[in-house]
Amino acid sequence: MASGGDQEAVMMKSNKQVIFRDYVSGFPKESDMYVTSTATIKTKVEQWSKAVVVKNLYLSCDPYMRILMNKHQDNNVFTSFTPGSGFGVAEVVDSGKEELKKGDLIWGMTGWEEYTIISPSDDTLFKIPNTCMPGMTAWVGFYEVCCPKRGEYVYVSAASGAVGQLVGQFAKLMGCYVVGSAGSKEKVN
Repeated sequence: MASGGDQEAVMMKSNKQVIFRDYVSGFPKESDMYVTSTATIKTKVEQWSKAVVVKNLYLSCDPYMRILMNKHQDNNVFTSFTPGSGFGVAEVVDSGKEELKKGDLIWGMTGWEEYTIISPSDDTLFKIPNTCMPGMTAWVGFYEVCCPKRGEYVYVSAASGAVGQLVGQFAKLMGCYVVGSAGSKEKVN
């Protein structure tokens, strides 16, 4: 049996984080963020707590996020991110919520870090019942509907979106010549 100190050591993990310094004006720059791995996080929820600890698997990095990195006074149009957070897909490591179990996949607002402790009052977590919707849409649309052959030209409308970027990758992997479009020059950058 492990001593109390050993159990505490097992529950603590190093936590690499991307720290978003503050809201930005225009395009974000590398200097607007920094990476640190000095933080540690407790990966076990206290028995009485309704918090959820997640291991982040995918963090959203979509063109529209640039808009959300700006500070908005009128939250009726856009809601600004809290610096250091964004949408992500994560696996539950431990949970005080009955509806979420260890191993469940969720999406919602997480930190830009390896592990995030999500507050019991946070209602932005959603359990993922089917784990591959954008991937499934891209796969079926490309392989089942489009059915291209190596060397053919593939045009991807909305190539900067979740489905479009996957279709572009599938086409490149198949050996097709890919042309993609986006709604503006900013989305292409």
